[in-house]
Parts: sequence; C-alpha cells; structure tokens
Amino acid sequence: MERIAIYPGSFDPVTNGHLDIIKRGVKLFDTIIVAILINPRKTGLFTVEERLDMLNETLKDIPHVRAESFEGLLVDFAAQKSATAILRGLRAVSDFEYEFQMALMNRKLNREIQSVYLMTGLRWIFTSSSIIKEAALFGGDINGMVPPCVKKRLEEKLGKKLG
Repeated sequence: MERIAIYPGSFDPVTNGHLDIIKRGVKLFDTIIVAILINPRKTGLFTVEERLDMLNETLKDIPHVRAESFEGLLVDFAAQKSATAILRGLRAVSDFEYEFQMALMNRKLNREIQSVYLMTGLRWIFTSSSIIKEAALFGGDINGMVPPCVKKRLEEKLGKKLG
C-alpha cells in the first residue's frame, strides 16, 4: 500500500523551511501532496495560482512530490487522495498548541488519517512566510530563506530588489 501524506499550508510564499520538511518527509512517505487551501476569506500576497506555480518550480527536482489546491476540509481532501497522514512542521512551543487542537479535530472527523509532525531544522526555526514577506516588504535580505524563484517573484510583486 502506498503511503501518501498531505502537507497543507498557505505557502504564501513557500520557504526553505517548508522545503526542509518536504525533503525529510519524502524519506517517510512514498508520495507527498503539498496542498494549498483555497480560502475565499483570506487574501494572500500571491494568488493560489501563483503559489502553485512557485511550488511546482521549486518541487520539480524532488521525486514523488506534487502541489495541488483544494477547498473544504483537509481530512476530506486527504481521504479523496487516499492519504493516510497529514504532515506538518513544528517550529516552537507556540506552534504545538494550535497543531494539537487541529490534530484532535482532524482525528474526530476522520480516525483513519494520522497527523505526523517533524521538528523544523534549527536553521529554519525563525522562518515563516509572514516574517519573510514583512522583511521583503521593507527591502530586507531574504537570500537563503526562500528558493531563488520565490525571491524573484517577491521582487516582481513588491517592485524592489531584495538583497
């Protein structure tokens, strides 16, 4: 039986911290589907299509990983894809409380899908899409925190050279 995991997130934009989790996750699962929730109540810096483009470019050399978007409940999407796990990264204790609540709710909704957590590598513990967007907005050097294609897209979106 193929072990499929869903790695959900906004990925607005994808960071090297996300890639760390993905690269480590492919050692545990046969396939990882990086999944962007289409949430009409939230507006991101990048559209869902732009985020999918950046993910596809970033993931093209990582076998058995693909990016998709979805609407609705994560556990329903996971079941549609025959996934047995939801993969998430944890950076700090503050992440744990939120992730714990989500894992319990997902388990209540579908007991067949497990939540699996990987600790973010120390190198990425401070990195989040929000922090990177804020640094980029003010012209900060984000080299090494995001893939090159993401840095380029941020420069284009914000109309400024970054680092």
